[in-house]
Amino acid sequence: MKFLVIIALIAVAVAEEYAEKPSYPAPAYPAPAYPAPGYSKSYDYAPQPYNFAYDVKDEPSYNDFGHQETADGKVTSGSYKVVLPDGRTQVVTYKDDGYGLVASVKTEGAIKSYDYKPAYNAPAYPSPSDYPAKY
Repeated sequence: MKFLVIIALIAVAVAEEYAEKPSYPAPAYPAPAYPAPGYSKSYDYAPQPYNFAYDVKDEPSYNDFGHQETADGKVTSGSYKVVLPDGRTQVVTYKDDGYGLVASVKTEGAIKSYDYKPAYNAPAYPSPSDYPAKY
């Protein structure tokens, strides 16, 4: 039995060796040259210090978030905040000194309880008793 299995495996290997390989047409365009001819500009720039900050508070859409970041070329640090649906504010503070990102997450404030108030005053459809009788 083992002999038949070995012969079958050899037959499959030989059949794959002599199987017809697909042929593809040559590309209609030349291969790209890197870097482009006549362009030797390097993208190895020295790190540049920067800082930015923004805050968004849009009452109609209930959006309240912000972000600030500072970098001196070696260390990048910053934080971002977002007001959660339950009224608390989540603040993430981070720092990356080139050896890994260190972040801390904290939540500020207390959970606000909300009373459910329907957005409509009248039902969308009339009650069945308002329909006229059909007989």
